[in-house]
Amino acid sequence: YISNIQCTPAGELSGPMVVNARPVLPQHVAKAVAVTTRFPLAHGAPVHIGDPSAIGVDLDSPQWGVKRSVHGPYTPVFWACGLTPQVMAMRGQLPELITHKAAHMFVTDLSIADPLQW
Repeated sequence: YISNIQCTPAGELSGPMVVNARPVLPQHVAKAVAVTTRFPLAHGAPVHIGDPSAIGVDLDSPQWGVKRSVHGPYTPVFWACGLTPQVMAMRGQLPELITHKAAHMFVTDLSIADPLQW
């Protein structure tokens, strides 16, 4: 989801943070925070817990991936997503960027525009 959380600009790159949403039982939220905080070079700690609209997210309208429904006793928890640089690159009109496709971690020099290469 593209959030309204603005990242610190870096050169030509600037823009909003993309986040992943996961439904977490309230009694497990503190543990999820404690565990993921230990990995700041991965997704790290959550960037937001609770009301999605507070960060400009509509769970029914994902820009990528699948819709996340949060029902019953679950709390929505949001982590920074690796698609953030792609959103910034698209807005910055960069000619080239090495990144990943949503939910895929395959790095190649082949263009997605030429499906015959896949």
